[in-house]
Amino acid sequence: MRALQGTVATFEPDTRAGTVLLDSGAEVVFTGDAFAAGGLRLLRPGQRVRLERDDTGAVSLITLVTMV
Repeated sequence: MRALQGTVATFEPDTRAGTVLLDSGAEVVFTGDAFAAGGLRLLRPGQRVRLERDDTGAVSLITLVTMV
């Protein structure tokens, strides 16, 4: 799996899907399944998130970026 970071561009609470603008400038779509896999309850545009992609390139997990 490949991890990436970006900023939430859109989020639809009803479907729990949305888009993230990666640091490279590319826009990536995530599904409600990827959102659910991260255990999140809500996202807001502008939030920093971490994405993991599966072998096909689809987003499989989305989590908040936390400071360590």
